[in-house]
Amino acid sequence: MSGSESVDADAEADPEARMEALLADVEDCLDALGEARERRDAVEERIADVGEDSVVEAADAYRKAVRLLDRYEDSATGTGDFQAYVEFQDRFLGLVEDLPESVPASEAFEAAAERMDRRRLSDDDFAGARADLEPAGEYVDLLDRREETKEALSKARRDAKLRLSDLDDAIESREEVLAFADADLDAPVEELREPIAAYNEAVREEFATFYESASIAAVIGLLERAESFPLVDFRSPPRDLRQFARESPDADEPIPTLLEYAEYTGSKLDHYAEDPAALQTNVAVHRTFLERLSADPLSVALPPPSAGTLRAWAVEAISLLGRFASEETVARLREVRDLTRREDYADLRFALRAHEELDAETRERVQTGAVAAELDRLRDARERLATALDESESAAAQTGPG
Repeated sequence: MSGSESVDADAEADPEARMEALLADVEDCLDALGEARERRDAVEERIADVGEDSVVEAADAYRKAVRLLDRYEDSATGTGDFQAYVEFQDRFLGLVEDLPESVPASEAFEAAAERMDRRRLSDDDFAGARADLEPAGEYVDLLDRREETKEALSKARRDAKLRLSDLDDAIESREEVLAFADADLDAPVEELREPIAAYNEAVREEFATFYESASIAAVIGLLERAESFPLVDFRSPPRDLRQFARESPDADEPIPTLLEYAEYTGSKLDHYAEDPAALQTNVAVHRTFLERLSADPLSVALPPPSAGTLRAWAVEAISLLGRFASEETVARLREVRDLTRREDYADLRFALRAHEELDAETRERVQTGAVAAELDRLRDARERLATALDESESAAAQTGPG
């Protein structure tokens, strides 16, 4: 919808402004749905008054008559091709004669036929026949308008479904915020935060040292080992990089050194690498993959995951830490893991989420009831839009696909 596309930078940065823009979009959707339904219903009512089969028959006859006029106008006029003249009259007059008396705008077809039933035809006769047929052309326009109104209604429903999705996201966001209203913001969350932060700092430092000093074979070996531990989300190394790490005589060099070598010209690289071609082929092309390696998959999020998830993840992470980390860092992770056995872990985690995810302004909006009021408005908008959409789709089902 155009409304959401025109939201300015201030609205993008302000949750309340974003909500107001969304609610304005919802009102636009409701108006569009209502207008599209009215236009579609008006066309369907007009077709029903005449009769579906009659409208289609009149439109089809009009199209055939106009095609004949267009096809024969040049050849059947004046003293032109007599055969074309005879053929045209036979086909045009036969078309009109075969129409049932009940066809709409029958007088228009009869007037055109009478005009064309002459010994000689002129351009003016063809122009006059087109004018005679104009009342029948209304039924072509009617069917065209039906398709246009169906398309407009279909677009209005698509837009409404997108806004419903946006409303669901906004509602969920405020429900989550309100859930934190019951959090104990005075709970000792540092008892979770500090051990996790200490572990994260240690593992990041040791991984950085490992990355900078260990051979590429060792680092790729760690990533291959991580494939057996799906909860630790390292990206799998590309196949040619694995092969380089296993087979290249240069695989005992650290990754930063190899990336530096990969920038050298061919003649200079010959002095540093035993297999320059393999290095260029397998290391240089995967520079982005290698440069993005970090300890993030081995770090614990703040706020941390649920107790069961964190314990399961820690088992796998500890197995990988043994490849490069010190006993002290492993012990720090075990300390973090053991926090999940505290009876108050869930409460502390919930309070920590409140601290991490709610800024001071949001906490104030919760306390003043502003968030609850927003939630009521969003739910009301969603209910009205969902109802309008359901009614629109039910009406469309009664009149055919739209």
